[in-house]
Amino acid sequence: MEKVIVAFSGGLDSTVLLGHLIEKSKEEEIHCCIFKYGSTHNQYEVSAAFKVIEFYQNLLGTYKNKKLITHLIDISDMMNAFSSCLLLSSGGEIPEEKYDEENMKKTVVPARNLIFSSIMAGLAESIGARRICLAIHQGDHYIYPDCREEFAKALDLTVYLATNKKVELYCPFVTYTKVDIIKYGSFVLGIPIPYYLTRSCYKNQFLSCGKCPTCRERLEAFAELGLRDCVEYEKEESKEDVEN
Repeated sequence: MEKVIVAFSGGLDSTVLLGHLIEKSKEEEIHCCIFKYGSTHNQYEVSAAFKVIEFYQNLLGTYKNKKLITHLIDISDMMNAFSSCLLLSSGGEIPEEKYDEENMKKTVVPARNLIFSSIMAGLAESIGARRICLAIHQGDHYIYPDCREEFAKALDLTVYLATNKKVELYCPFVTYTKVDIIKYGSFVLGIPIPYYLTRSCYKNQFLSCGKCPTCRERLEAFAELGLRDCVEYEKEESKEDVEN
């Protein structure tokens, strides 16, 4: 049985990636790595991730002969010393302004994708998976160093050599914008994408705020495509503000 491993946050990007793997990939066994790393919104991400996986597990019986396996990986203690306003240990307010360089720099978690990928590469070699997958995309390139195409290329080679040429990196959205990802999930894939179950918001609260940069980027992308974001937001007027 062929296997693949995906970093799965329960966010929009990784959910579209999971849908893509279920529909398009040759692997029958998909391992979803959900990381607990001490972020402000981690508990809501984890909850969303499990809801999305349950959605697809219920669908797999009639849609594809594939199997989803979940790995909940807790590295929060190790990341307590890291500095980012996205981490509970570091403190700091999550910005509520537009998705620009100064605001998003505050939410960088140093080397997060490198750390996740190292763990996934080790797991992949251990269970015989040939690929590890990240949903990194173009919209994050200029802010997050470990979302850039040059990083993906270097990481692919590193993973390949570190696993004695057994494992490769797969980042199908590395040149996509958020609009491109939603468009792909909505109009190209045949499998349904449960956007309403996903979590993008960086705030430590049950409802998505609709005001932080990642909420704004998401809302703007849906609005650009003329689609409605079905996630429930703390302030519905924020969606109207973005659309207008």
